[in-house]
Amino acid sequence: MCKNKKFKFSLLNKFGCNYIHSAFFISLSIFIFSCQNTSNKTILKNANPTFEDVAPIIFKNCTPCHRTGESGPFELMNYENVKKYANKIKFVTQTRYMPPWPADSKYTHFIGERILTEVEIETIKIWVENKMPLGDATKIPTPPTFYYGSFFGKPDTIIRFKDLVPIKGNGADHFYIIKLPMQFSKDTFVRYFEFVPSHRKLAHHINGHLINYQEGSKKNISNGISYSIDNYKDYKDLYQQMNILNDDGTFPTLTPNTVYYLPGFVPPKYPSGIGGYKVNKTSAIFLKNIHFGPSNKDVLDSSFINIFYGPKPKRPIFETQLGTFGVSKIEPELILQPNKIQTFTTTLALDADISILSINPHMHLLGKAFWAFAIKPNGDTIPLIKIHKWDFKWQYYYTFEHPLKIAKGTTIKVFGTFDNTTKNRNNPNRPPKLVTQGEGVKSMQTTEEMFQFIFTYLPYQNGDEKINLKE
Repeated sequence: MCKNKKFKFSLLNKFGCNYIHSAFFISLSIFIFSCQNTSNKTILKNANPTFEDVAPIIFKNCTPCHRTGESGPFELMNYENVKKYANKIKFVTQTRYMPPWPADSKYTHFIGERILTEVEIETIKIWVENKMPLGDATKIPTPPTFYYGSFFGKPDTIIRFKDLVPIKGNGADHFYIIKLPMQFSKDTFVRYFEFVPSHRKLAHHINGHLINYQEGSKKNISNGISYSIDNYKDYKDLYQQMNILNDDGTFPTLTPNTVYYLPGFVPPKYPSGIGGYKVNKTSAIFLKNIHFGPSNKDVLDSSFINIFYGPKPKRPIFETQLGTFGVSKIEPELILQPNKIQTFTTTLALDADISILSINPHMHLLGKAFWAFAIKPNGDTIPLIKIHKWDFKWQYYYTFEHPLKIAKGTTIKVFGTFDNTTKNRNNPNRPPKLVTQGEGVKSMQTTEEMFQFIFTYLPYQNGDEKINLKE
């Protein structure tokens, strides 16, 4: 103890080494005594939990995905469902594999975090070990009510693929361009679009745009082919085949990135007045890029889009992205050497004050970890997101509880770590091979790689920090 220079300076000169030794052992004795009298066991609200205690945990954190038509492989809507899969539920909650929430909640908080507390995990464990008692059936909460194919309830209208889209079962990635014509009785405002894939295991991502036709510029939007494989270098011919252009041959007004989807994605639902789109009487959703992952059998896709109306937006939302196809360069160049773990970075300096609403990290199968933060001009940091263990299957759009002000002159820094070794169970190449981000649509294949940090934002206004983004 006396060899510690810090202690020599602060204590030894005043009291001597013997005092330090005595104080240390007194403190140690108090610590040991305290440990012997404090139980480390999690204290449950009910020492012998029944389904009355377990149901609220399941209904809030599991049922939204474990229901008909959603990504969960089985339903968890009632006692019989939960009892049937009780041992599996115990295992995945003990290991924290479920519910899925890749972001580190100790680093940043977001709306809708699906993270079980120690008490909730222990409650499930004890309940299963006690043979899943039902308890008082009259006190069990009613299962939540969902509208099929939506996280938000019944949509105001639904638009479906005009034709079923064939996906070949040849083990390859498939990229399509799809047009969904829309004809309304009048111009209207849409709060958000919700893409609902019919084959969730195959749907990798969707980037969709809104096309608005001015009055009298388009007589019949329904004519033309409704889908095509995306293998074009020049889309001019395809636009004519799909009847996308105005009748005079000019290009209509296009609002990018109005329809979006990734595994685990739920459209951000902002307070009234923030975001939303004006949709003209004659319009279309143009899925410029829809990516279906490899399939081992031929299937027909019948996905659809839920539309929810809303008031005229007071503050339109903007979106940008760093990294692949973005506004910032990846350093070093995104070339993943075989049998190596590598880290890359991308940086953006802001030239105006903004309020960030949501963020979306994106990598493919070789992703290992993701970290983004902002550095103020004075050197202070603003945490954005940290993902210790990247999971390709769950790529959320994370929404902050309040808009996060990022001032002009602040620099956003993003780090992505990739694992191109045999230890990465998701590595599609055995043995590992050189992987790049490819070119054009090829970069979006799951066997290629991407490194992106996407975020939505508002131009900053005084008081944005106080806006509650929860509905």
